[in-house]
Amino acid sequence: MSAMIGYTKLLAGAAMLLALAACSTTEVASLEEPAAVPMTGQTNDPAPGFENVAAGSEEDFILNVGRRIYFKQDSAALDTVAMATLDNQAAWLNRNPTWLLKLQGFADDSGSASNMQTLSQKRADAAMAYLASKGVDPKRMWAKGYGNDREVRDCTERSCKVQNRRVVTNLRTQPDAV
Repeated sequence: MSAMIGYTKLLAGAAMLLALAACSTTEVASLEEPAAVPMTGQTNDPAPGFENVAAGSEEDFILNVGRRIYFKQDSAALDTVAMATLDNQAAWLNRNPTWLLKLQGFADDSGSASNMQTLSQKRADAAMAYLASKGVDPKRMWAKGYGNDREVRDCTERSCKVQNRRVVTNLRTQPDAV
């Protein structure tokens, strides 16, 4: 019986290899992806498709600075990783003073809706205060907590929930309507 199972596994493996060998994606890939720009070998070479991102643009901010920071469960305290991202944001924002920013705070579902609303607002306020401490004019910023209404992922695993405990910095050209 075990010889039969082994033979079946071997046949299944051979069938999978044949199926993979028959697949050819080079034609599809050449249609979907732009031709790669010659790389200089530098670590700051732009990713293919992003060679022409203008300095000071929203794309520049998203790609080169980062717009998300994350928090521990039930906490609005900034850790060293969050502060490093906010330091980069502050430097970029101070170089590009025409941008306004909305700091959106979020929470996971580890507490009541009202507690998560309060916590998400504290997270957004903490990020805003940190940016202000780094020279970003507070008049350019506003913070809004959304609680757990806008989860990135609906999940139960602890490693997944961290994606919902975040502040997202969104650039704006004008304040949101009240």
